[in-house]
Amino acid sequence: MSLKRLVCGINLRDLKKVVTALSKAGTHFNQNEMECLVKLFYSFKEKGNDQGIQEGLDRVEFRNILHNVFGMTDDMLMNRVFGAFDKDSDNHISTTEWVEGLSIFLRGTFEERVKYCYRVYYLNGDGYISQDEMFDMLKNSLLKHSAEEDPEEGIKELVEITLKKMDCDNDGKLSYEDFERAVKKDRLLLEVFGPCLPKIEKCLEFETLVFKDINNEFQL
Repeated sequence: MSLKRLVCGINLRDLKKVVTALSKAGTHFNQNEMECLVKLFYSFKEKGNDQGIQEGLDRVEFRNILHNVFGMTDDMLMNRVFGAFDKDSDNHISTTEWVEGLSIFLRGTFEERVKYCYRVYYLNGDGYISQDEMFDMLKNSLLKHSAEEDPEEGIKELVEITLKKMDCDNDGKLSYEDFERAVKKDRLLLEVFGPCLPKIEKCLEFETLVFKDINNEFQL
């Protein structure tokens, strides 16, 4: 995926307007970095029509970025990451959602990443991660690598172990408070239901290409 022609699709006046609005959102990027990310957003849309640019990145386009740029490969988790970025649930990633999402994705504080990971894992709207959801996520992450004769039984046991470790109020499901408390005690539990954050080397590669050498041409 090419990072050239970053000014395609947005003029300077509109760029400044978008960045000014984003500056009020309190991301971890400075103004120059936000300009680079907005330009990159429009470069991904350069083959689309004006309507597509207005709508933002759709699920397929965003998944391609997660795969080609950040090395993610798990279909279920990429869909869930899309849902975490898409805060207004309109099935498109807007410019604001793109920059705010990347702020946590690349440079988020521990507290921001706890909230982000819980949002990735929690999708059904009832306020909890249920045992069925845990089973589905762990099955998705582990079943393909399992050589056991009855791997699903092993996953059920893993759900029970996870609950014992994380379910602080013993109600058989995980609230955000349960998740936060458990992860604060053991940070290895942050991505317990599957990797949903980019590896450090992918973050560094992305930032080097986009922020430091923005005027050159690269191939990701």
